[in-house]
Amino acid sequence: MSRLRFNAIKESYQHKPFPITETGRRSELFGTHVFNEERMLQYLTKDAYLSVKGAIFSGSKIDRKIADQVAEAMKAWAISMGATHYTHWFQPLTGATAEKHDAFFDLLADGRAVEKFGGAQLVQQEPDASSFPSGGIRNTFEARGYTAWDPTSPAFIYGTTLCIPTIFVSYTGEALDNKAPLLRALHAVDMAATAVAKYFDKNVSKVHATLGWEQEYFLIDKALASSRPDIVLTGRTLVGHLAAKGQQLDDHYFGVIPSRAINFMRELEKECTRLGIPVKTRHNEVAPNQFELAPVFEEANLAVDHNLLLMDVMEKVADRHNFKVLFHEKPFAGINGSGKHNNWSLATDTGVNLLSPGSTPMKNLQFLTFFVNTIKAVDTYEELLRSSIASASNDYRLGANEAPPAIFSIFIGTQLSNVLDELEGVSKGKLSPEEKTELKLNVV
Repeated sequence: MSRLRFNAIKESYQHKPFPITETGRRSELFGTHVFNEERMLQYLTKDAYLSVKGAIFSGSKIDRKIADQVAEAMKAWAISMGATHYTHWFQPLTGATAEKHDAFFDLLADGRAVEKFGGAQLVQQEPDASSFPSGGIRNTFEARGYTAWDPTSPAFIYGTTLCIPTIFVSYTGEALDNKAPLLRALHAVDMAATAVAKYFDKNVSKVHATLGWEQEYFLIDKALASSRPDIVLTGRTLVGHLAAKGQQLDDHYFGVIPSRAINFMRELEKECTRLGIPVKTRHNEVAPNQFELAPVFEEANLAVDHNLLLMDVMEKVADRHNFKVLFHEKPFAGINGSGKHNNWSLATDTGVNLLSPGSTPMKNLQFLTFFVNTIKAVDTYEELLRSSIASASNDYRLGANEAPPAIFSIFIGTQLSNVLDELEGVSKGKLSPEEKTELKLNVV
């Protein structure tokens, strides 16, 4: 081993994690770098506020004058927070996010300098799409791509840049990201689910898909990771041999979090809280040096944006703590791979979780309606679900330790199985009139 490499590793092991101290409550820190509803009430006119809320809730259009007001309000808030630039923050088909920063700075005709940001810059921009994956839908000379503001995901300040979440589409209208198809899918689910929910409650006017993701990851000493070209280039090991101790005893799972890792987690959670990412849970995972982070449930589109932002924040914070964070699904042979579990449900704008059993027969009938249709949807469209997670790296970890299955199935447990069997008996006329009267659908 060269002296230079040895000294780098030695320095990393001697690194003393700096303590992360917090003053004040997390609830007071939450969303301070986000142009959320609190900021909108503070900076927008009543008409602009109602227009943005209408766009978020029902997808109504925001006219140019209102867009100019929103842009001016965002600029004033961002500059007050120390921002100097803005960007359309989008998600090309690269597995990461993309951004092109422009300064608020501009020149007037007489040569004077001003801070400028208008509705045109807020609503749409034209980044070059020639080098992003496109599926061969256009020629190089037709490589224009367009980003368009997504008001359902609030703008936020990252560093000194105002980031505006956007979709990314081609000159001819095809989606160049996963966000545009997601928004279309969420709209379709909303229309279909709201129509059904109205049979049970006329006050329901919107159904949200909610998502609670879990992010597993490995923390590797930065100097040791940098000495491995395979980890540097691919995010996983390609050579070497098994570790002397793996997860044979599963003694790492839910164990005491090492002090160096806990310091990383504290700073990460503080950064996430500022950005409005509602991180809540942290713990050791089953493999050595593997950990997990999970947030509170959110609307699905916002939850996806937050997960992508989180991974970028994690890499930056890890670097400050002399760590390399690995997100690869199977970075090491012989031990557990990292998953990104998706806990999904549907919720009405009246505050009802449609996939949670209710306390009355009528509420349980609503639950069973959506429950049975979800089972039917998985049965009918299991190929689409399977293809959504079919990648070379994900398929490498199929079938064990919470990995995605090769064949999709639904496990609902004994109690719900009994309820469905009882309902099947009703439909086949196996119950007497007295037994039908007694059927209460008491799912608890």
